[in-house]
Amino acid sequence: MESKRNTVNIALFASGSGTNVENIYNYFKNNSFVNISCVLCNKANAYVLTRAAKLNIDFMLFSREDFNDSDKILTYLTSKNVDLIVLAGFLWMIPQYLIDNYLKRIVNIHPALLPKYGGKGMYGDIVHKAVFENKETTTGITIHYVNSKYDEGEIIFQKSIRIDKSDKPETIANKVHELEYKYYPEIIEKIAVNLQNEIYNKTSL
Repeated sequence: MESKRNTVNIALFASGSGTNVENIYNYFKNNSFVNISCVLCNKANAYVLTRAAKLNIDFMLFSREDFNDSDKILTYLTSKNVDLIVLAGFLWMIPQYLIDNYLKRIVNIHPALLPKYGGKGMYGDIVHKAVFENKETTTGITIHYVNSKYDEGEIIFQKSIRIDKSDKPETIANKVHELEYKYYPEIIEKIAVNLQNEIYNKTSL
């Protein structure tokens, strides 16, 4: 009989400054059953790597070839006993081998109310500018599982906010960031609780 494992290990994928990475880490740093195991990044100059080093989180920098054409990523994740992958400002399409190995265990957050303003090239300030130019009265966040198409995975959670007439793209972005910082860790925690139950049931047999 295997000994039970109570910890859910999370890998954070990021391409940019890593504000969501740091927010998620801080949310879980005193959590007894969720562990931020590692950060994976595809850009050598991304500030998220500095944040990871400061927070003492193991990290991996990888190339396009590593990501798409080898098993380096999967080997690394396996070595870290990763149960859940969380995309925190990661811009590349997730390859099929990762989707297959982490089925319904890869989660992303999108800065709009999908299916609006989703798809390839729609991220960050580009989304907020489009929302502004189209004179939308609401926007928000969508947390969803990742599949083989940009922003088309099963929706887990959405939260909307009103856009005031005086709002500019920058103020819209700030409002959406506040939603991200509040709700993304909370939803990740709920997913982790469910995974913990699965892991417990599997390893206690």
